[in-house]
Amino acid sequence: MKKRGITNSEYAPILVRWGIALVFLWFGINQIINPDMFLGWMHVNMQFVQENEIVLIMIHGVGELILGTLLILGLWTRVVATLLAINLLGITVNLGYNDIAVRDVGLLLATVAIMMHGPDRWCLDSKKKD
Repeated sequence: MKKRGITNSEYAPILVRWGIALVFLWFGINQIINPDMFLGWMHVNMQFVQENEIVLIMIHGVGELILGTLLILGLWTRVVATLLAINLLGITVNLGYNDIAVRDVGLLLATVAIMMHGPDRWCLDSKKKD
């Protein structure tokens, strides 16, 4: 019996997982080092935290950094993807209908696909099962 090698389709989950994780890492790092850049995206209903806007943005950035790192590693893949999808849903709803929100819907659907697929063969979650 011939041993089957890895097919191109088996690389798809890790490429999507790493691609989305890199987006969250980029935004997380930028929210930490340059939170002022994100002030304009805060929803008008968030004005009750005006004096703490920067802190809130930085906390959000730390969360995205942690969850993005876990997604890269493939630890708690479904849970992390679910949390990130909920986060993106909130951001998308907050933005309303515009070009940024449309982009975020695409990111949201990719994150939901990761959640639905679960750990791929390169996730640390998969290695723990062996």
